[in-house]
Amino acid sequence: MQIFLYLCSREQTTMAKKSIFSILLLTGLPMLVIAAPRKTATTDISQQESLTDTLRVETQQRGHLTNSLDIFNGQAAGVSVGSNTNPEAMLSSVRVRGNHSLTGGNEPLVIIDGMSSDLRTLSTIFPGDIESFTILKDAAQTAQYGARGAAGVIEVRTRRGAIGKFSVSYAGNVGFAHADKYLPMLSADEYRQVTADHGLKISDRGASTDWQREIIRTGFVQNHHISLGGGTENGMYRGAISYSQDNSIVRETGTKNLTAKVDVTQHVLDKHLTIDLGLFGAIGKNQYLNDVQKTFYSAAAFNPTFPTSRNASGGYDGYTDASQINNPLGLLDIKKHNDAMHFNTHLRLTGNIGHGLTASIYGSYSYDSDDDSYFYPTYMESTGKVYRGAGKTNVWLTNAMIRYAHDWGESHHLEANILGELQGRTATGFHVTANRLASNAYGYDNLSIGAMRLWEGTGSSYERQRMASVMGRISYTGLGRYTVTLTARGDASSVASKGHKWGFFPSASIAWDMKKESWLAEVDEITRLNIRGGWGLSGNLGGIAAYQSLDLMVPTGITETDGLQNVITGPSRNANPDLTWEKTQTANAGMEWGFWHNRVLLTADYYYSYIYDMLYNYTVPVPPFIFDKMLANLGKMQNQGVEIGFALSAVQTRDWDVNIGLNLTWQQNKLISLNGYYRDEYLTAPTYTPIAGVNGAGLHGGNTDVVYQIPGYPLGVFYLPHCTGLDVDENGERHYAIEDIDGDGYVDLSDGGDRRVCGQATPKVMLGSNINVRYKQFDLSVQLNGAFGHKIYNGTSLSYMNMGSLPFYNVMRGAPEKNIDDLTVSDYWLERGDYVNIDYVTIGWTYQPSAISIQPQKKYNISSLRLSVSVNNMATITSYSGLTPIINSTVLNNTLGVDDKRSYPVSRTYSFSLQIKF
Repeated sequence: MQIFLYLCSREQTTMAKKSIFSILLLTGLPMLVIAAPRKTATTDISQQESLTDTLRVETQQRGHLTNSLDIFNGQAAGVSVGSNTNPEAMLSSVRVRGNHSLTGGNEPLVIIDGMSSDLRTLSTIFPGDIESFTILKDAAQTAQYGARGAAGVIEVRTRRGAIGKFSVSYAGNVGFAHADKYLPMLSADEYRQVTADHGLKISDRGASTDWQREIIRTGFVQNHHISLGGGTENGMYRGAISYSQDNSIVRETGTKNLTAKVDVTQHVLDKHLTIDLGLFGAIGKNQYLNDVQKTFYSAAAFNPTFPTSRNASGGYDGYTDASQINNPLGLLDIKKHNDAMHFNTHLRLTGNIGHGLTASIYGSYSYDSDDDSYFYPTYMESTGKVYRGAGKTNVWLTNAMIRYAHDWGESHHLEANILGELQGRTATGFHVTANRLASNAYGYDNLSIGAMRLWEGTGSSYERQRMASVMGRISYTGLGRYTVTLTARGDASSVASKGHKWGFFPSASIAWDMKKESWLAEVDEITRLNIRGGWGLSGNLGGIAAYQSLDLMVPTGITETDGLQNVITGPSRNANPDLTWEKTQTANAGMEWGFWHNRVLLTADYYYSYIYDMLYNYTVPVPPFIFDKMLANLGKMQNQGVEIGFALSAVQTRDWDVNIGLNLTWQQNKLISLNGYYRDEYLTAPTYTPIAGVNGAGLHGGNTDVVYQIPGYPLGVFYLPHCTGLDVDENGERHYAIEDIDGDGYVDLSDGGDRRVCGQATPKVMLGSNINVRYKQFDLSVQLNGAFGHKIYNGTSLSYMNMGSLPFYNVMRGAPEKNIDDLTVSDYWLERGDYVNIDYVTIGWTYQPSAISIQPQKKYNISSLRLSVSVNNMATITSYSGLTPIINSTVLNNTLGVDDKRSYPVSRTYSFSLQIKF
């Protein structure tokens, strides 16, 4: 459970007491409220007694928000969000209680106003349009979503119209970002001096260029949001439009997003029927770096004597002796653009049948369009290259639910739900590539300027998926304090193999409100005491692509017949007729305490998840198989952890409020096994499977892998040779002294040789903390985030501290003194990754008419006004020697735990915000 802080007015307090939140009212205006989710048996299907985090979104106290995903950062125990400057990477870095699969399906399901969605769509919604997030973690809670909720669920409720007169509000901010930390590379003069001292000949073009600063600019961010709404007891409406722009600190990159949203709720037939209609649309334009690592590698290591001007042909001169890098300004001329459009609509009809029965019919439709365009000038890619691709996705979902609720006096309550659901997804794609460009003038806007490549340069795709689901859920509360909930859901998916389409996912949970016991009711010091527990089974099909259980024919080459070239097709992979669901069993137990009228709130939760039938791509013999790889369900893995939430209302007076929130997560993962029988064939996985490594100049050979997947250990452990120090040769150059771990007289750097497990890439402990202070109408908000118990491999220093890179690559200022001429991968550059980051600091002033009377309010009918200034990414406390310890520590790809010449310069954003309501 997450403790959270938000602003509310005194008028909201009465309504809040009746909600599912247990609220402590603090005096003064604006009122700071500490709220903790309180589960009851009378809430809707997503709010049953189990482990949830409900985060009410009050963005006025936060710093600049790039998108809605920023709201999660540090706000909920067990939820991690990658704070990466690279917006593409951020969209896949949200994890709820870690990774649940090796092949896919690790991103949480997103439900927006009842509609199935994803993190990308969520990122396009303006934060001010979101009312609350509810995060479902354990299988007892996520089982209601069956296979779709295997990696956790984020339920999003957007803002709706409210009963009251017509109102208009504006919220916006403007800010600037600057880079204040760069890698300490040799300047041009130092580069000349060091190479001369070592007798090295360089290509000196006479300039003095700091390439890191050349590709960096002052970033500009702005958000603008206008909403209007109102309503009566019979109907409410709300409309909003927003515009966001984020010009990154890296030149030629940035994002723009325009959104519009309309919601209408209408009660008819004497409120026996409620109609809920919503429309949302977003248009985005994105400019990304084509190759993040190559860009920053080049900015640090490219020859600093080269000028920044273009050459006679209009391009940039490269350094042909440096094969891994290129002119940084030339790399910015490579265009990687994305135009995205999203539209969705939903309609819900809810009818009150009477006698405790209600029925609802829900339907939603969403459409996504992505257009990708790449342009590689001839001076950056031999003959040049252009690419245009388009993808379109249609998703529809419909369900019908009947709910029955009945009370016996004040002590007994029964609620039952029956749900039937159908979902469909269709995706199409098309792309064209051309090269041998006759001119760079057209970019990617005229593909005919290049020679078209045949079958390998043109392609299209189509896939269709379907899922049918049924669910039953019953919840009973006895004596007003004992609650039992049982859920059973069945899902059938078209991507699973024949005979394995259906998955059955049951769950059970219990809750005990101990405060209502007679022996505790009179203890005034304890305001609340709840105990809960649950068990559930969920399924995951995220690692199975459409048609993967079937034989699939694809183009495999070209043959010539009668002088004509014809494309030939053939099978692309081994079909597995037994592909089925990955399954996760989760058990959880937790407690909630409130002391001294909830001045102190404390929660503690433990969970254990056992994942089996886990998908993995195995090496298989040929024959009997056609290819040497096949996807099969044989793996086992476990996750467990403890989550603690704490909130303290330290000071409560008319003029002062001081509130502190804290959440801590201890998490542990273990890959148990991957081997097993597929029919009569015993399939095995390698003991050591690389996940991430280092690359670059001089790192082209083997033994450059750093992070591994090893059964019996957590996913993503560092498996490295041990360096005992630096040896000095007869030329005075230093080399890494590698230990002969097995003592056989020979240092073997390969897997299974002289290597050892020496840490993990994923944090063992995560921290989130918020501090809120109010003095009269002024307030201060601070957010701290941290991660501990993990390590980072500093591959950047391994490369840039290597004097053997000279003269073709620049090096760090400390490299000549250390004089290391070695690129052997070992634990020498393995460092602790612990950090505490001050995510934002916001200082604000809030005007409310009930507190202050000023003329503008009377003249312009201002009902509220707020001004604030914020600093994002104020500071990071860490012992890590690289640019930043905040790198990928969750996503299972080739960047996990490795800082390898791809970190953005550390930047800080200063912003000013205005919020006004009429």
